[in-house]
Amino acid sequence: MTIAIIKYNAGNTASVTNALLRLGITPQITDDPAEIRAASHVIFPGVGHALPAMAYLRERGLDQVIRSLTQPFLGICLGLQLLCEASEEGETACVGIFKSRVRRFPPGQKVPHMGWNTVPLAGTGLGEGTPRFYFLHAYRADVGADTVAECDYGGAFSAVMRKGNFLAAQFHPEKSGKAGAALLRRFVTS
Repeated sequence: MTIAIIKYNAGNTASVTNALLRLGITPQITDDPAEIRAASHVIFPGVGHALPAMAYLRERGLDQVIRSLTQPFLGICLGLQLLCEASEEGETACVGIFKSRVRRFPPGQKVPHMGWNTVPLAGTGLGEGTPRFYFLHAYRADVGADTVAECDYGGAFSAVMRKGNFLAAQFHPEKSGKAGAALLRRFVTS
């Protein structure tokens, strides 16, 4: 098993790497298309701004690489958002796996949305039950056909999205204690 963490100068790679190391898994952090394609599982973490993140991906052809992948793929936070069609953050065209648009939280909401929220995992492919996960984000993906779990903060948004081999979580499993570790373990053994 080889776990590739996509490096694109916006990822939360250190926290995700440490979470995997605690599970006894040593990931490979890379922006090399051949290494990403050869991995058994791919993780696309994210903290940052959509516009420069997508620019980095396009410059290296990684947006096309991501679209072509068939192995289990997990997007995290900005990784989920970049898998959508477009983001209001910088009016950015994104990868387009999920047919949703990413929008800033509505006026009147404290931004960023930060803290612990329950997420129903049944049917997501990421576990069972309704564990609590840690969220930290100023933008959220609209609920759409690819949404498999929702959360509410000033209205419903996509907490987990799924399409084929692509799974994505708006929350940070790497910062979510035992529930997050269980989710990551389940993903890497899928």
